[in-house]
Amino acid sequence: MATAAKKKKTQTFHAVMTVTRIEEWCVDASSIDEAKALLAAGEGHRCNIGDPVHVDLGRILDNQ
Repeated sequence: MATAAKKKKTQTFHAVMTVTRIEEWCVDASSIDEAKALLAAGEGHRCNIGDPVHVDLGRILDNQ
């Protein structure tokens, strides 16, 4: 019972983070050069979402 009384009080912190991830994109094209041009122009669609590969913690916001 004494250990329950000593339980640490927690609070929620919010953070601003930049997360970089690698995604797989697909586009229908007749050649690799056309595919590169279409993808560079923002055409195509995301085939797979990807995993985060880099996280940069910008700041933590303290609401106190």
